[in-house]
Amino acid sequence: MAGPLRFRRSNETWTRDRVREQLLAPLDSTFGARIEEPWFRVGDDRYDAVRLEMDNGDVALFCFRPGRAYWLGNTETPETLWRTDKSTFGEAPYAISRWAQRELTARIELTDPWLAEFEYLTWFFLPVFCSKDGRDTTRRFFAEDAAGFPDATREEGLSFYEEVLRTGVLDDHRYTMASKLGTSPGYDVGRMRATMAEFNVAKILADAGLDFEPEVEQDSGHALDFDVDGHLVEVTRPEPPARRSRADHPVAAVRETGGAKRTDQLAEHPEAALFVDCTSFTDAEWSAVRGEQPGVGHEPMVVFRARPDGRIEAYRYGRLPFDLDGAIEWV
Repeated sequence: MAGPLRFRRSNETWTRDRVREQLLAPLDSTFGARIEEPWFRVGDDRYDAVRLEMDNGDVALFCFRPGRAYWLGNTETPETLWRTDKSTFGEAPYAISRWAQRELTARIELTDPWLAEFEYLTWFFLPVFCSKDGRDTTRRFFAEDAAGFPDATREEGLSFYEEVLRTGVLDDHRYTMASKLGTSPGYDVGRMRATMAEFNVAKILADAGLDFEPEVEQDSGHALDFDVDGHLVEVTRPEPPARRSRADHPVAAVRETGGAKRTDQLAEHPEAALFVDCTSFTDAEWSAVRGEQPGVGHEPMVVFRARPDGRIEAYRYGRLPFDLDGAIEWV
C-alpha cells in the first residue's frame, strides 16, 4: 500500500534532457505522459522545475539543480529514483515544499473547488488528498459523508474541522494525523469516521488548554492515541446502529465498542482514559445513550458527541486526571 505523499530526494545532477530520458520516457510508455511547465516558480532560483501529467490523471512534480533534485508524485516512481531518500513537506527545504504545495493546491482548486474553499483542511490533508491510493477515497469521504456528521451538510461538517485545524494545534503532527485518514484505495467509511474521532478529541483537549502528543508508542507494542501531560488516552468510535450487524441499539453499540478496547489496549494500559465518540449517532440515537449513560467496565471514561456548530456534550465515569471543563457540556 502506498503511504502519504512524500518527496524523493536525488543527490545527482539532472537536466531537462535527462528528465525526458529517465523520467518522462518510462511514464509515457506505461501511462502516456507529457511534460508541462509548472504553474508556480520555485522560490529558490537555482532550481528548474517541470510538471509531468499522465493520461490517467496522475501527476508528478520535479525540480532540479546540479547535485540535488526533488520528485513528488502520485504515480509510479521511475526506477532511477527508487533508492532515494524520502522527506515530508516539513522536512524538505521550505522553498521546495512551498512550491509543491502551491502546485497541488491549485490543482485541487480546479478539480474540487468545493474542497479548496476550506483552506486549512485542504492544506492539512494534502499528503493524502494527493496520495497515490487515497486521493479518491479521502475526497469522497469529505464530499459524501460530511466528514462523519449525520444529518449535516458537507459545508457544515468541513467547517467544523476547518476551525479545528485553523488553530494550528495539530500542525506539528500533520503527517501522523493526516495519514490516519487513509491512503487505501478502498472506501472504508467506518475507519475514516474513527480517524476523525481522534480529531474530535484533539479539539476537546485543545479547547481545555491541555498539551498533548498523538500516537504514542508503548513498550507493550501498542500505540495509544494521545499522551496528555503524561496521561494516556485511547479513542474509539461506535458505528451508528443502522450500519451494524450486531448491537443494533445505540446503547449496545457503545457497550460493545468500548468493551472491545477494554480487552485490547486497555488490558495492557488500564490507567488510560477511554474516550468514546458518538458523533456518528443521530439526535435520537444520542438521546438514548445520554438518557441511559451506559458504562463499559472501564474508568476513567468519557462518552461524547460533537456537533458541527462546535457544541460537544458528554458524560463520564471515574475521575479524569485532567480538567475538561470549558471544552465539554456535561450531561
